[in-house]
Amino acid sequence: MRFVDMHCHLDLMANGPEVASEAAAIELGILNASVAPRDYLAARDAYRNSPTVRCAAGLHPWWIDDGTCDDADVDILVRELEHTPFVGEIGLDYGKRHGGSAEVQRAAFDRIVRTCAEHPLPGRVLTIHAVHAANEVLDVLERYDLSRTAACIIHWFSGTSNELSRARSLGCLFSVNEFMLQTRRGREYARQIPPDCLLLETDLPADRGPGSAKALAASLERTLAAIAELKGVDTAQLGQQVCAHSCQLLDIV
Repeated sequence: MRFVDMHCHLDLMANGPEVASEAAAIELGILNASVAPRDYLAARDAYRNSPTVRCAAGLHPWWIDDGTCDDADVDILVRELEHTPFVGEIGLDYGKRHGGSAEVQRAAFDRIVRTCAEHPLPGRVLTIHAVHAANEVLDVLERYDLSRTAACIIHWFSGTSNELSRARSLGCLFSVNEFMLQTRRGREYARQIPPDCLLLETDLPADRGPGSAKALAASLERTLAAIAELKGVDTAQLGQQVCAHSCQLLDIV
């Protein structure tokens, strides 16, 4: 692989299958983070034969907040997690727009993480959303000791420096995108994250229009170059390390 996008919403692209085919041709790995259990089921079937795509079963806190998903969807997800190693996008969002549903979000996230802990699978990977809720996310991961048995990735980390230190101490990984690098805090966090805990992502698309594997790869390349500059290290060497780790996590050759 040249690059691996560790948090992408391929199934929200109008031309997802075309992008998946293009991704294989240009040696781009993709972790498709679904936002609803039924979306995951459809993506799992759609990309079953895509060699560089892995589909994660997820339930985005925004979809809980706006009522798109309910307890029945949580039921679907936890059943899938008994035999599905890739999980996400899951998490908590206590920002102004979504914080009103904090209790419902928390109950769903706790149940999802508990299910992962009770049904450990080899190669378990979670990609996690945490907005104004990093400590609560970490509380749940710690409660079930999940970072010991699974790769827990916090995508686009935006918490405090103390929360970053705590997440690192728990063994979490961090996926970084171009949007994160637009802020001073995001750049400083990217500089601090050790290479063996660092992953790349795009978190694209921004809407449900068509996408492009080449555009995904270009975004990852820009992110890598910016992080290498922040760290003062060789871009190619850092890229090889990050890519190898990502391929190992997703079992992509």
